[in-house]
Amino acid sequence: MKIRKLETGEKLNTRKLYEEVFSEDSKNFVDYYYEEKVKDNQIYVVEEDGEIQAMLHLNPYELAVNGSRKDVNYIVAVATRKSYRKRGFMAGMLKQALNDMYADGETFTFLMPASESIYLPFDFRTVYEQNRAYYDPEAEVEEGTDVTDASVEDAEKMAVYMEGRLSQSYQVYAKRNTAYYERLIKEYASDGGTLKIYKKEGAVTDIKIAAEAEEVDGEKPKIMIRIIDVRRMLMSLRLKTFMGTCFTVTDPVIKENNRCVMITGTEFSGVMLMDGKPENSEGTLTAAALTSLVFGVKTAEEICADGDAVMSDRMKEELDKIIPLSQIYLNETV
Repeated sequence: MKIRKLETGEKLNTRKLYEEVFSEDSKNFVDYYYEEKVKDNQIYVVEEDGEIQAMLHLNPYELAVNGSRKDVNYIVAVATRKSYRKRGFMAGMLKQALNDMYADGETFTFLMPASESIYLPFDFRTVYEQNRAYYDPEAEVEEGTDVTDASVEDAEKMAVYMEGRLSQSYQVYAKRNTAYYERLIKEYASDGGTLKIYKKEGAVTDIKIAAEAEEVDGEKPKIMIRIIDVRRMLMSLRLKTFMGTCFTVTDPVIKENNRCVMITGTEFSGVMLMDGKPENSEGTLTAAALTSLVFGVKTAEEICADGDAVMSDRMKEELDKIIPLSQIYLNETV
C-alpha cells in the first residue's frame, strides 16, 4: 500500500470516488465542495490498479481555544471503494495524516464520524453533539426585527456578530470572518438551503438555518476529537488553582507523545510544562483518556474506572484542578 498526498492539480481526480461513496450528496453540493473546499485542503489517497481507491481529506479551520488562535484540520470524506475495503487503507491514511499533523505543529484534530466505533481504536473520543439553530417560519419575531435570506454582502456583519457571541460563551469554536460566511452561504445554497439573518435597526441580532424538515428532525451529528500533540494540548489549558503532578502518556499512533511530563501552574500563570522523570510519575494514561479529560467528557476518577488510566489518588485530585474545554461549538459540516 502506497499512501501519498495529492498536488493541487490532482485533487479533482478524487471526485469520482467521492460521488460513488457519498452518493447521497447532491451534484450541486459536490460542485460546491470541489470548487471551494479543495482550494486549500489536503487530500491523502491510496492508488491501486491505476485508480484512486481510497481517500482522506483534511479541511483547514482557524479555531479559538481558550482565546488563542489555533490552525486545526477537520478530517472529512474518508472513503474507500467498496471492492477495496478491509485492506487497511483507511487506517494507513489516518495514521499518516495524524503524524503529518504532529510534524506541522498542530494541537488536535476533529471529525464527524459515520460511526464512532470506526475511530475509537485510533484514540478519537466524542466530545460534542452539534446543536444548530433552525429557522421556524411560524415563530414569533421581536417587533422591529427584519428576517431575510443572508447574502454575501451580509457576511462581514454576520462574522462580527457571531464572533462576539461565540467568544463570550465558548472555549472552543471555529473563528468567524467574512470569508467564513461567504463560503457558508454558498454551502447552504448548494443544497437548496439558506441562512436567515435577523436584523434590528440595521444590526444583526441572530442567524439561523433554513433547511428541510428531515434535516431538522434528524439525530444530532457527533464530533470526535483526537489529540495530536500532548504538550501543545496541555499548554492550551487553564487551571482552577495551583497544581502540580507528573505522569506518563501512551500513544500507539504518534510515538512522540509517549513521554513523561511534569505539569504545574496556577490560575494566574496557566500551565507550565517540563519533561518529567519516569521514577517520579504518579500514573499513566492514554492519549484517548487525556482527550476525555481535557475536553470535560470524563473526570480522572471515571477514566481510571474505564481502565484507560492508572493514577494515584493525589494525581486524580491534581488533574481535577484543570479547567476542562467543555464549552464547545463546532457545527461545521465539511
